[in-house]
Amino acid sequence: MTTLAQTVLGRLETEGRLLNCVLKGPTRQAGRIGFRGDLALKFQAKMADEARPPEISCEQVIAVAHEGEPHLRFLAGFLLSFEYLQLLAEVLGDALSPDGKYFLFCDNIDISKRYQVAYGGATFYVLPIDEATVYNETLELLYLEKTELKRLDTAGKVDAIADKASSFTQSFPTLSFEEGLKLMGPVRNVYENRPV
Repeated sequence: MTTLAQTVLGRLETEGRLLNCVLKGPTRQAGRIGFRGDLALKFQAKMADEARPPEISCEQVIAVAHEGEPHLRFLAGFLLSFEYLQLLAEVLGDALSPDGKYFLFCDNIDISKRYQVAYGGATFYVLPIDEATVYNETLELLYLEKTELKRLDTAGKVDAIADKASSFTQSFPTLSFEEGLKLMGPVRNVYENRPV
């Protein structure tokens, strides 16, 4: 049975970046490891032994890696700011591939726009977040019916999403990272209006 360490996700696990996992292990497809959770992009400074949450994360990540392959085939996730795409690309590094399918739902881009951004040797599909969760947005983007996936467990759902994403061929207007920085809106304070 394939283990996390036999895939490109092993490095991220060793670095302590795979957090709040709903799934972190084999899927129903042989040789494939699935991950659903948060990916830490920037850690806070540690004081003594205390564990602090990351300063910046790519949240609600759905990703798959295959045994012996140096790249992630598929990743979808939520970024609070388009600007964090740079951090994500740096953290993933060699795990990115020109052939991979990478979908980023960003909180501070125009709700009516969708882009393709080439960065770090890969192409990212950058979309607004409208349905509140990456899971729902990804199903809608890939034309997957929730009812079809209802009977599947988490690993089966990740397989279904990754398989459908592999044949995604839609194209959006291209945008450079620098152009995206100029177009993005302010970063929302996620703790605003929350009781103390």
